[in-house]
Amino acid sequence: MSRRSNARFGNPDYGIWYRFAAVLVKPVTRTLATREWHGWEHLPEKGGFIAAVNHNSIIDPVFYAHWQYNSGRPPRILGKSSLFSIPFIGFMLRKTGQIPVFRESTDAAVAFRSAIDAIERGQCVQFYPEGTLTRDPDLWPMTGKSGAARVALMTGAPVIPVAHWGAHEIIPPYGRGGGPKYRPFPRHKVTVAAGPPVDLSKYQGKEITAQVLREATEDIIEAITAVLEGIRGEQAPPERYDMRKAARERAAVAEAKKDRAAEEGGR
Repeated sequence: MSRRSNARFGNPDYGIWYRFAAVLVKPVTRTLATREWHGWEHLPEKGGFIAAVNHNSIIDPVFYAHWQYNSGRPPRILGKSSLFSIPFIGFMLRKTGQIPVFRESTDAAVAFRSAIDAIERGQCVQFYPEGTLTRDPDLWPMTGKSGAARVALMTGAPVIPVAHWGAHEIIPPYGRGGGPKYRPFPRHKVTVAAGPPVDLSKYQGKEITAQVLREATEDIIEAITAVLEGIRGEQAPPERYDMRKAARERAAVAEAKKDRAAEEGGR
């Protein structure tokens, strides 16, 4: 685990509030887990880029941020707007230049404009292409949303796939496992790694249609999955978990049960 050659505190992206946040966060990650960092050589030394990251625990952003901070290219993370209203946390998110995402509102486009502006200023912008914690039963990346692909195609910025594994052992997603919601002991290992930039060259010069965005998004998710396969030492399932498809299937099952109950009640 080697540090990049960047002199972090000479980097203008590291302001006083970013350094202060690091002082608060690093002891937490060091206490909760042993850390295994890989892949900094894939990050651009300069210029704006997108870090596309998987999401399987509410605490994984903390470990990702530590990894990205230590790389010499601090991130601007897109986070739920509700986080920005939490006392102190919201204050620190604003002071470190993080980007609020207003879901399902007329302000939703503000996050994309802010992301594009940050990339054009040469910064790293982090996306969770899945849009939320994965619902895949084995915590593989599920189908993605098009935000990261759209910004990448609009700006031409490289997309770096980043995967992590282990934070879910500390705080399982959605209370999975039937045990405690918070499991600090025994101390866990969290691995974060990056892969080479996603090849989106086949979309250059094309109109950014819904189909192009779907294909580019799948390319990004596939690249993240490949990095995660390397960390986990196993292959992902051939079919990616799709939240919308799963919701339709649940609705169909519920409707079938309702119909059967109505038939039985009418006999």
